[in-house]
Amino acid sequence: MDPERHYLEGAREDVARYLLALDSINFGSGWFPTLRRRPGMSGYFTVASALADRFRADGPWSNAELRAISAGEIASVLGQDAGHELTGLYARALNDLGGWLGDREAVEAVAAARGSAERLAAQLAAGMPFFDDRGFWKRAQIAANDLSLGGVAELDDLDRLTIFADNLVPHVLRVDGVLRYDDDLAARVDAGEPLEPGSREEVEIRACAVHACELIAPHLGVAPRHLDVALWNRGQEPRYKAIPRHRTRTVFY
Repeated sequence: MDPERHYLEGAREDVARYLLALDSINFGSGWFPTLRRRPGMSGYFTVASALADRFRADGPWSNAELRAISAGEIASVLGQDAGHELTGLYARALNDLGGWLGDREAVEAVAAARGSAERLAAQLAAGMPFFDDRGFWKRAQIAANDLSLGGVAELDDLDRLTIFADNLVPHVLRVDGVLRYDDDLAARVDAGEPLEPGSREEVEIRACAVHACELIAPHLGVAPRHLDVALWNRGQEPRYKAIPRHRTRTVFY
């Protein structure tokens, strides 16, 4: 958690609402090259920091406001064009969050998991379609981890989570020689050709990253979630950014 680019300084309920909202729209890496980014920021941090600015200036959205938020409103918050495909998807994701919360406070919804990251991830995936990433549950798991890192959830089984399988961690593993793609797949990724979401190649890349990290983590004496963070941060280095990673337009990462 970055105390400048994430909203962490507010009341417990407000921080929980921020993190649930952020993780509800924590996807779109396949569209990130088309986003209007903040100077020196990735697509993710552009979204996270813009959302943090909104919470600092105007406070959190109520459940009713989440259920009614429009593409135009979220586009204005994030500094994007209202017609961008992601803004419509982000609005739908926040609408779903408002529906999932119902009449509950955010901390009440988190507490319903009774101290289990696994249970919280399962509840998110069962309650919101964009979290229901069958076989990976990337965003449902990372939401549980984020709520813990943000100090608004006490979860006793966090180390049972896998890595948060996206397109950056496999890319780092590939650049470092841990994963090897066949020649045809490598050529397509290097050429920037988008992979179809749910295709054999796209699923295999993520699955092999999860499997590799389950093997690596015990050797390093760390939980997979900590290994994920280390690899994700490693991927911010110029040598990783200089090489194309696979791109997939999906709501799951």
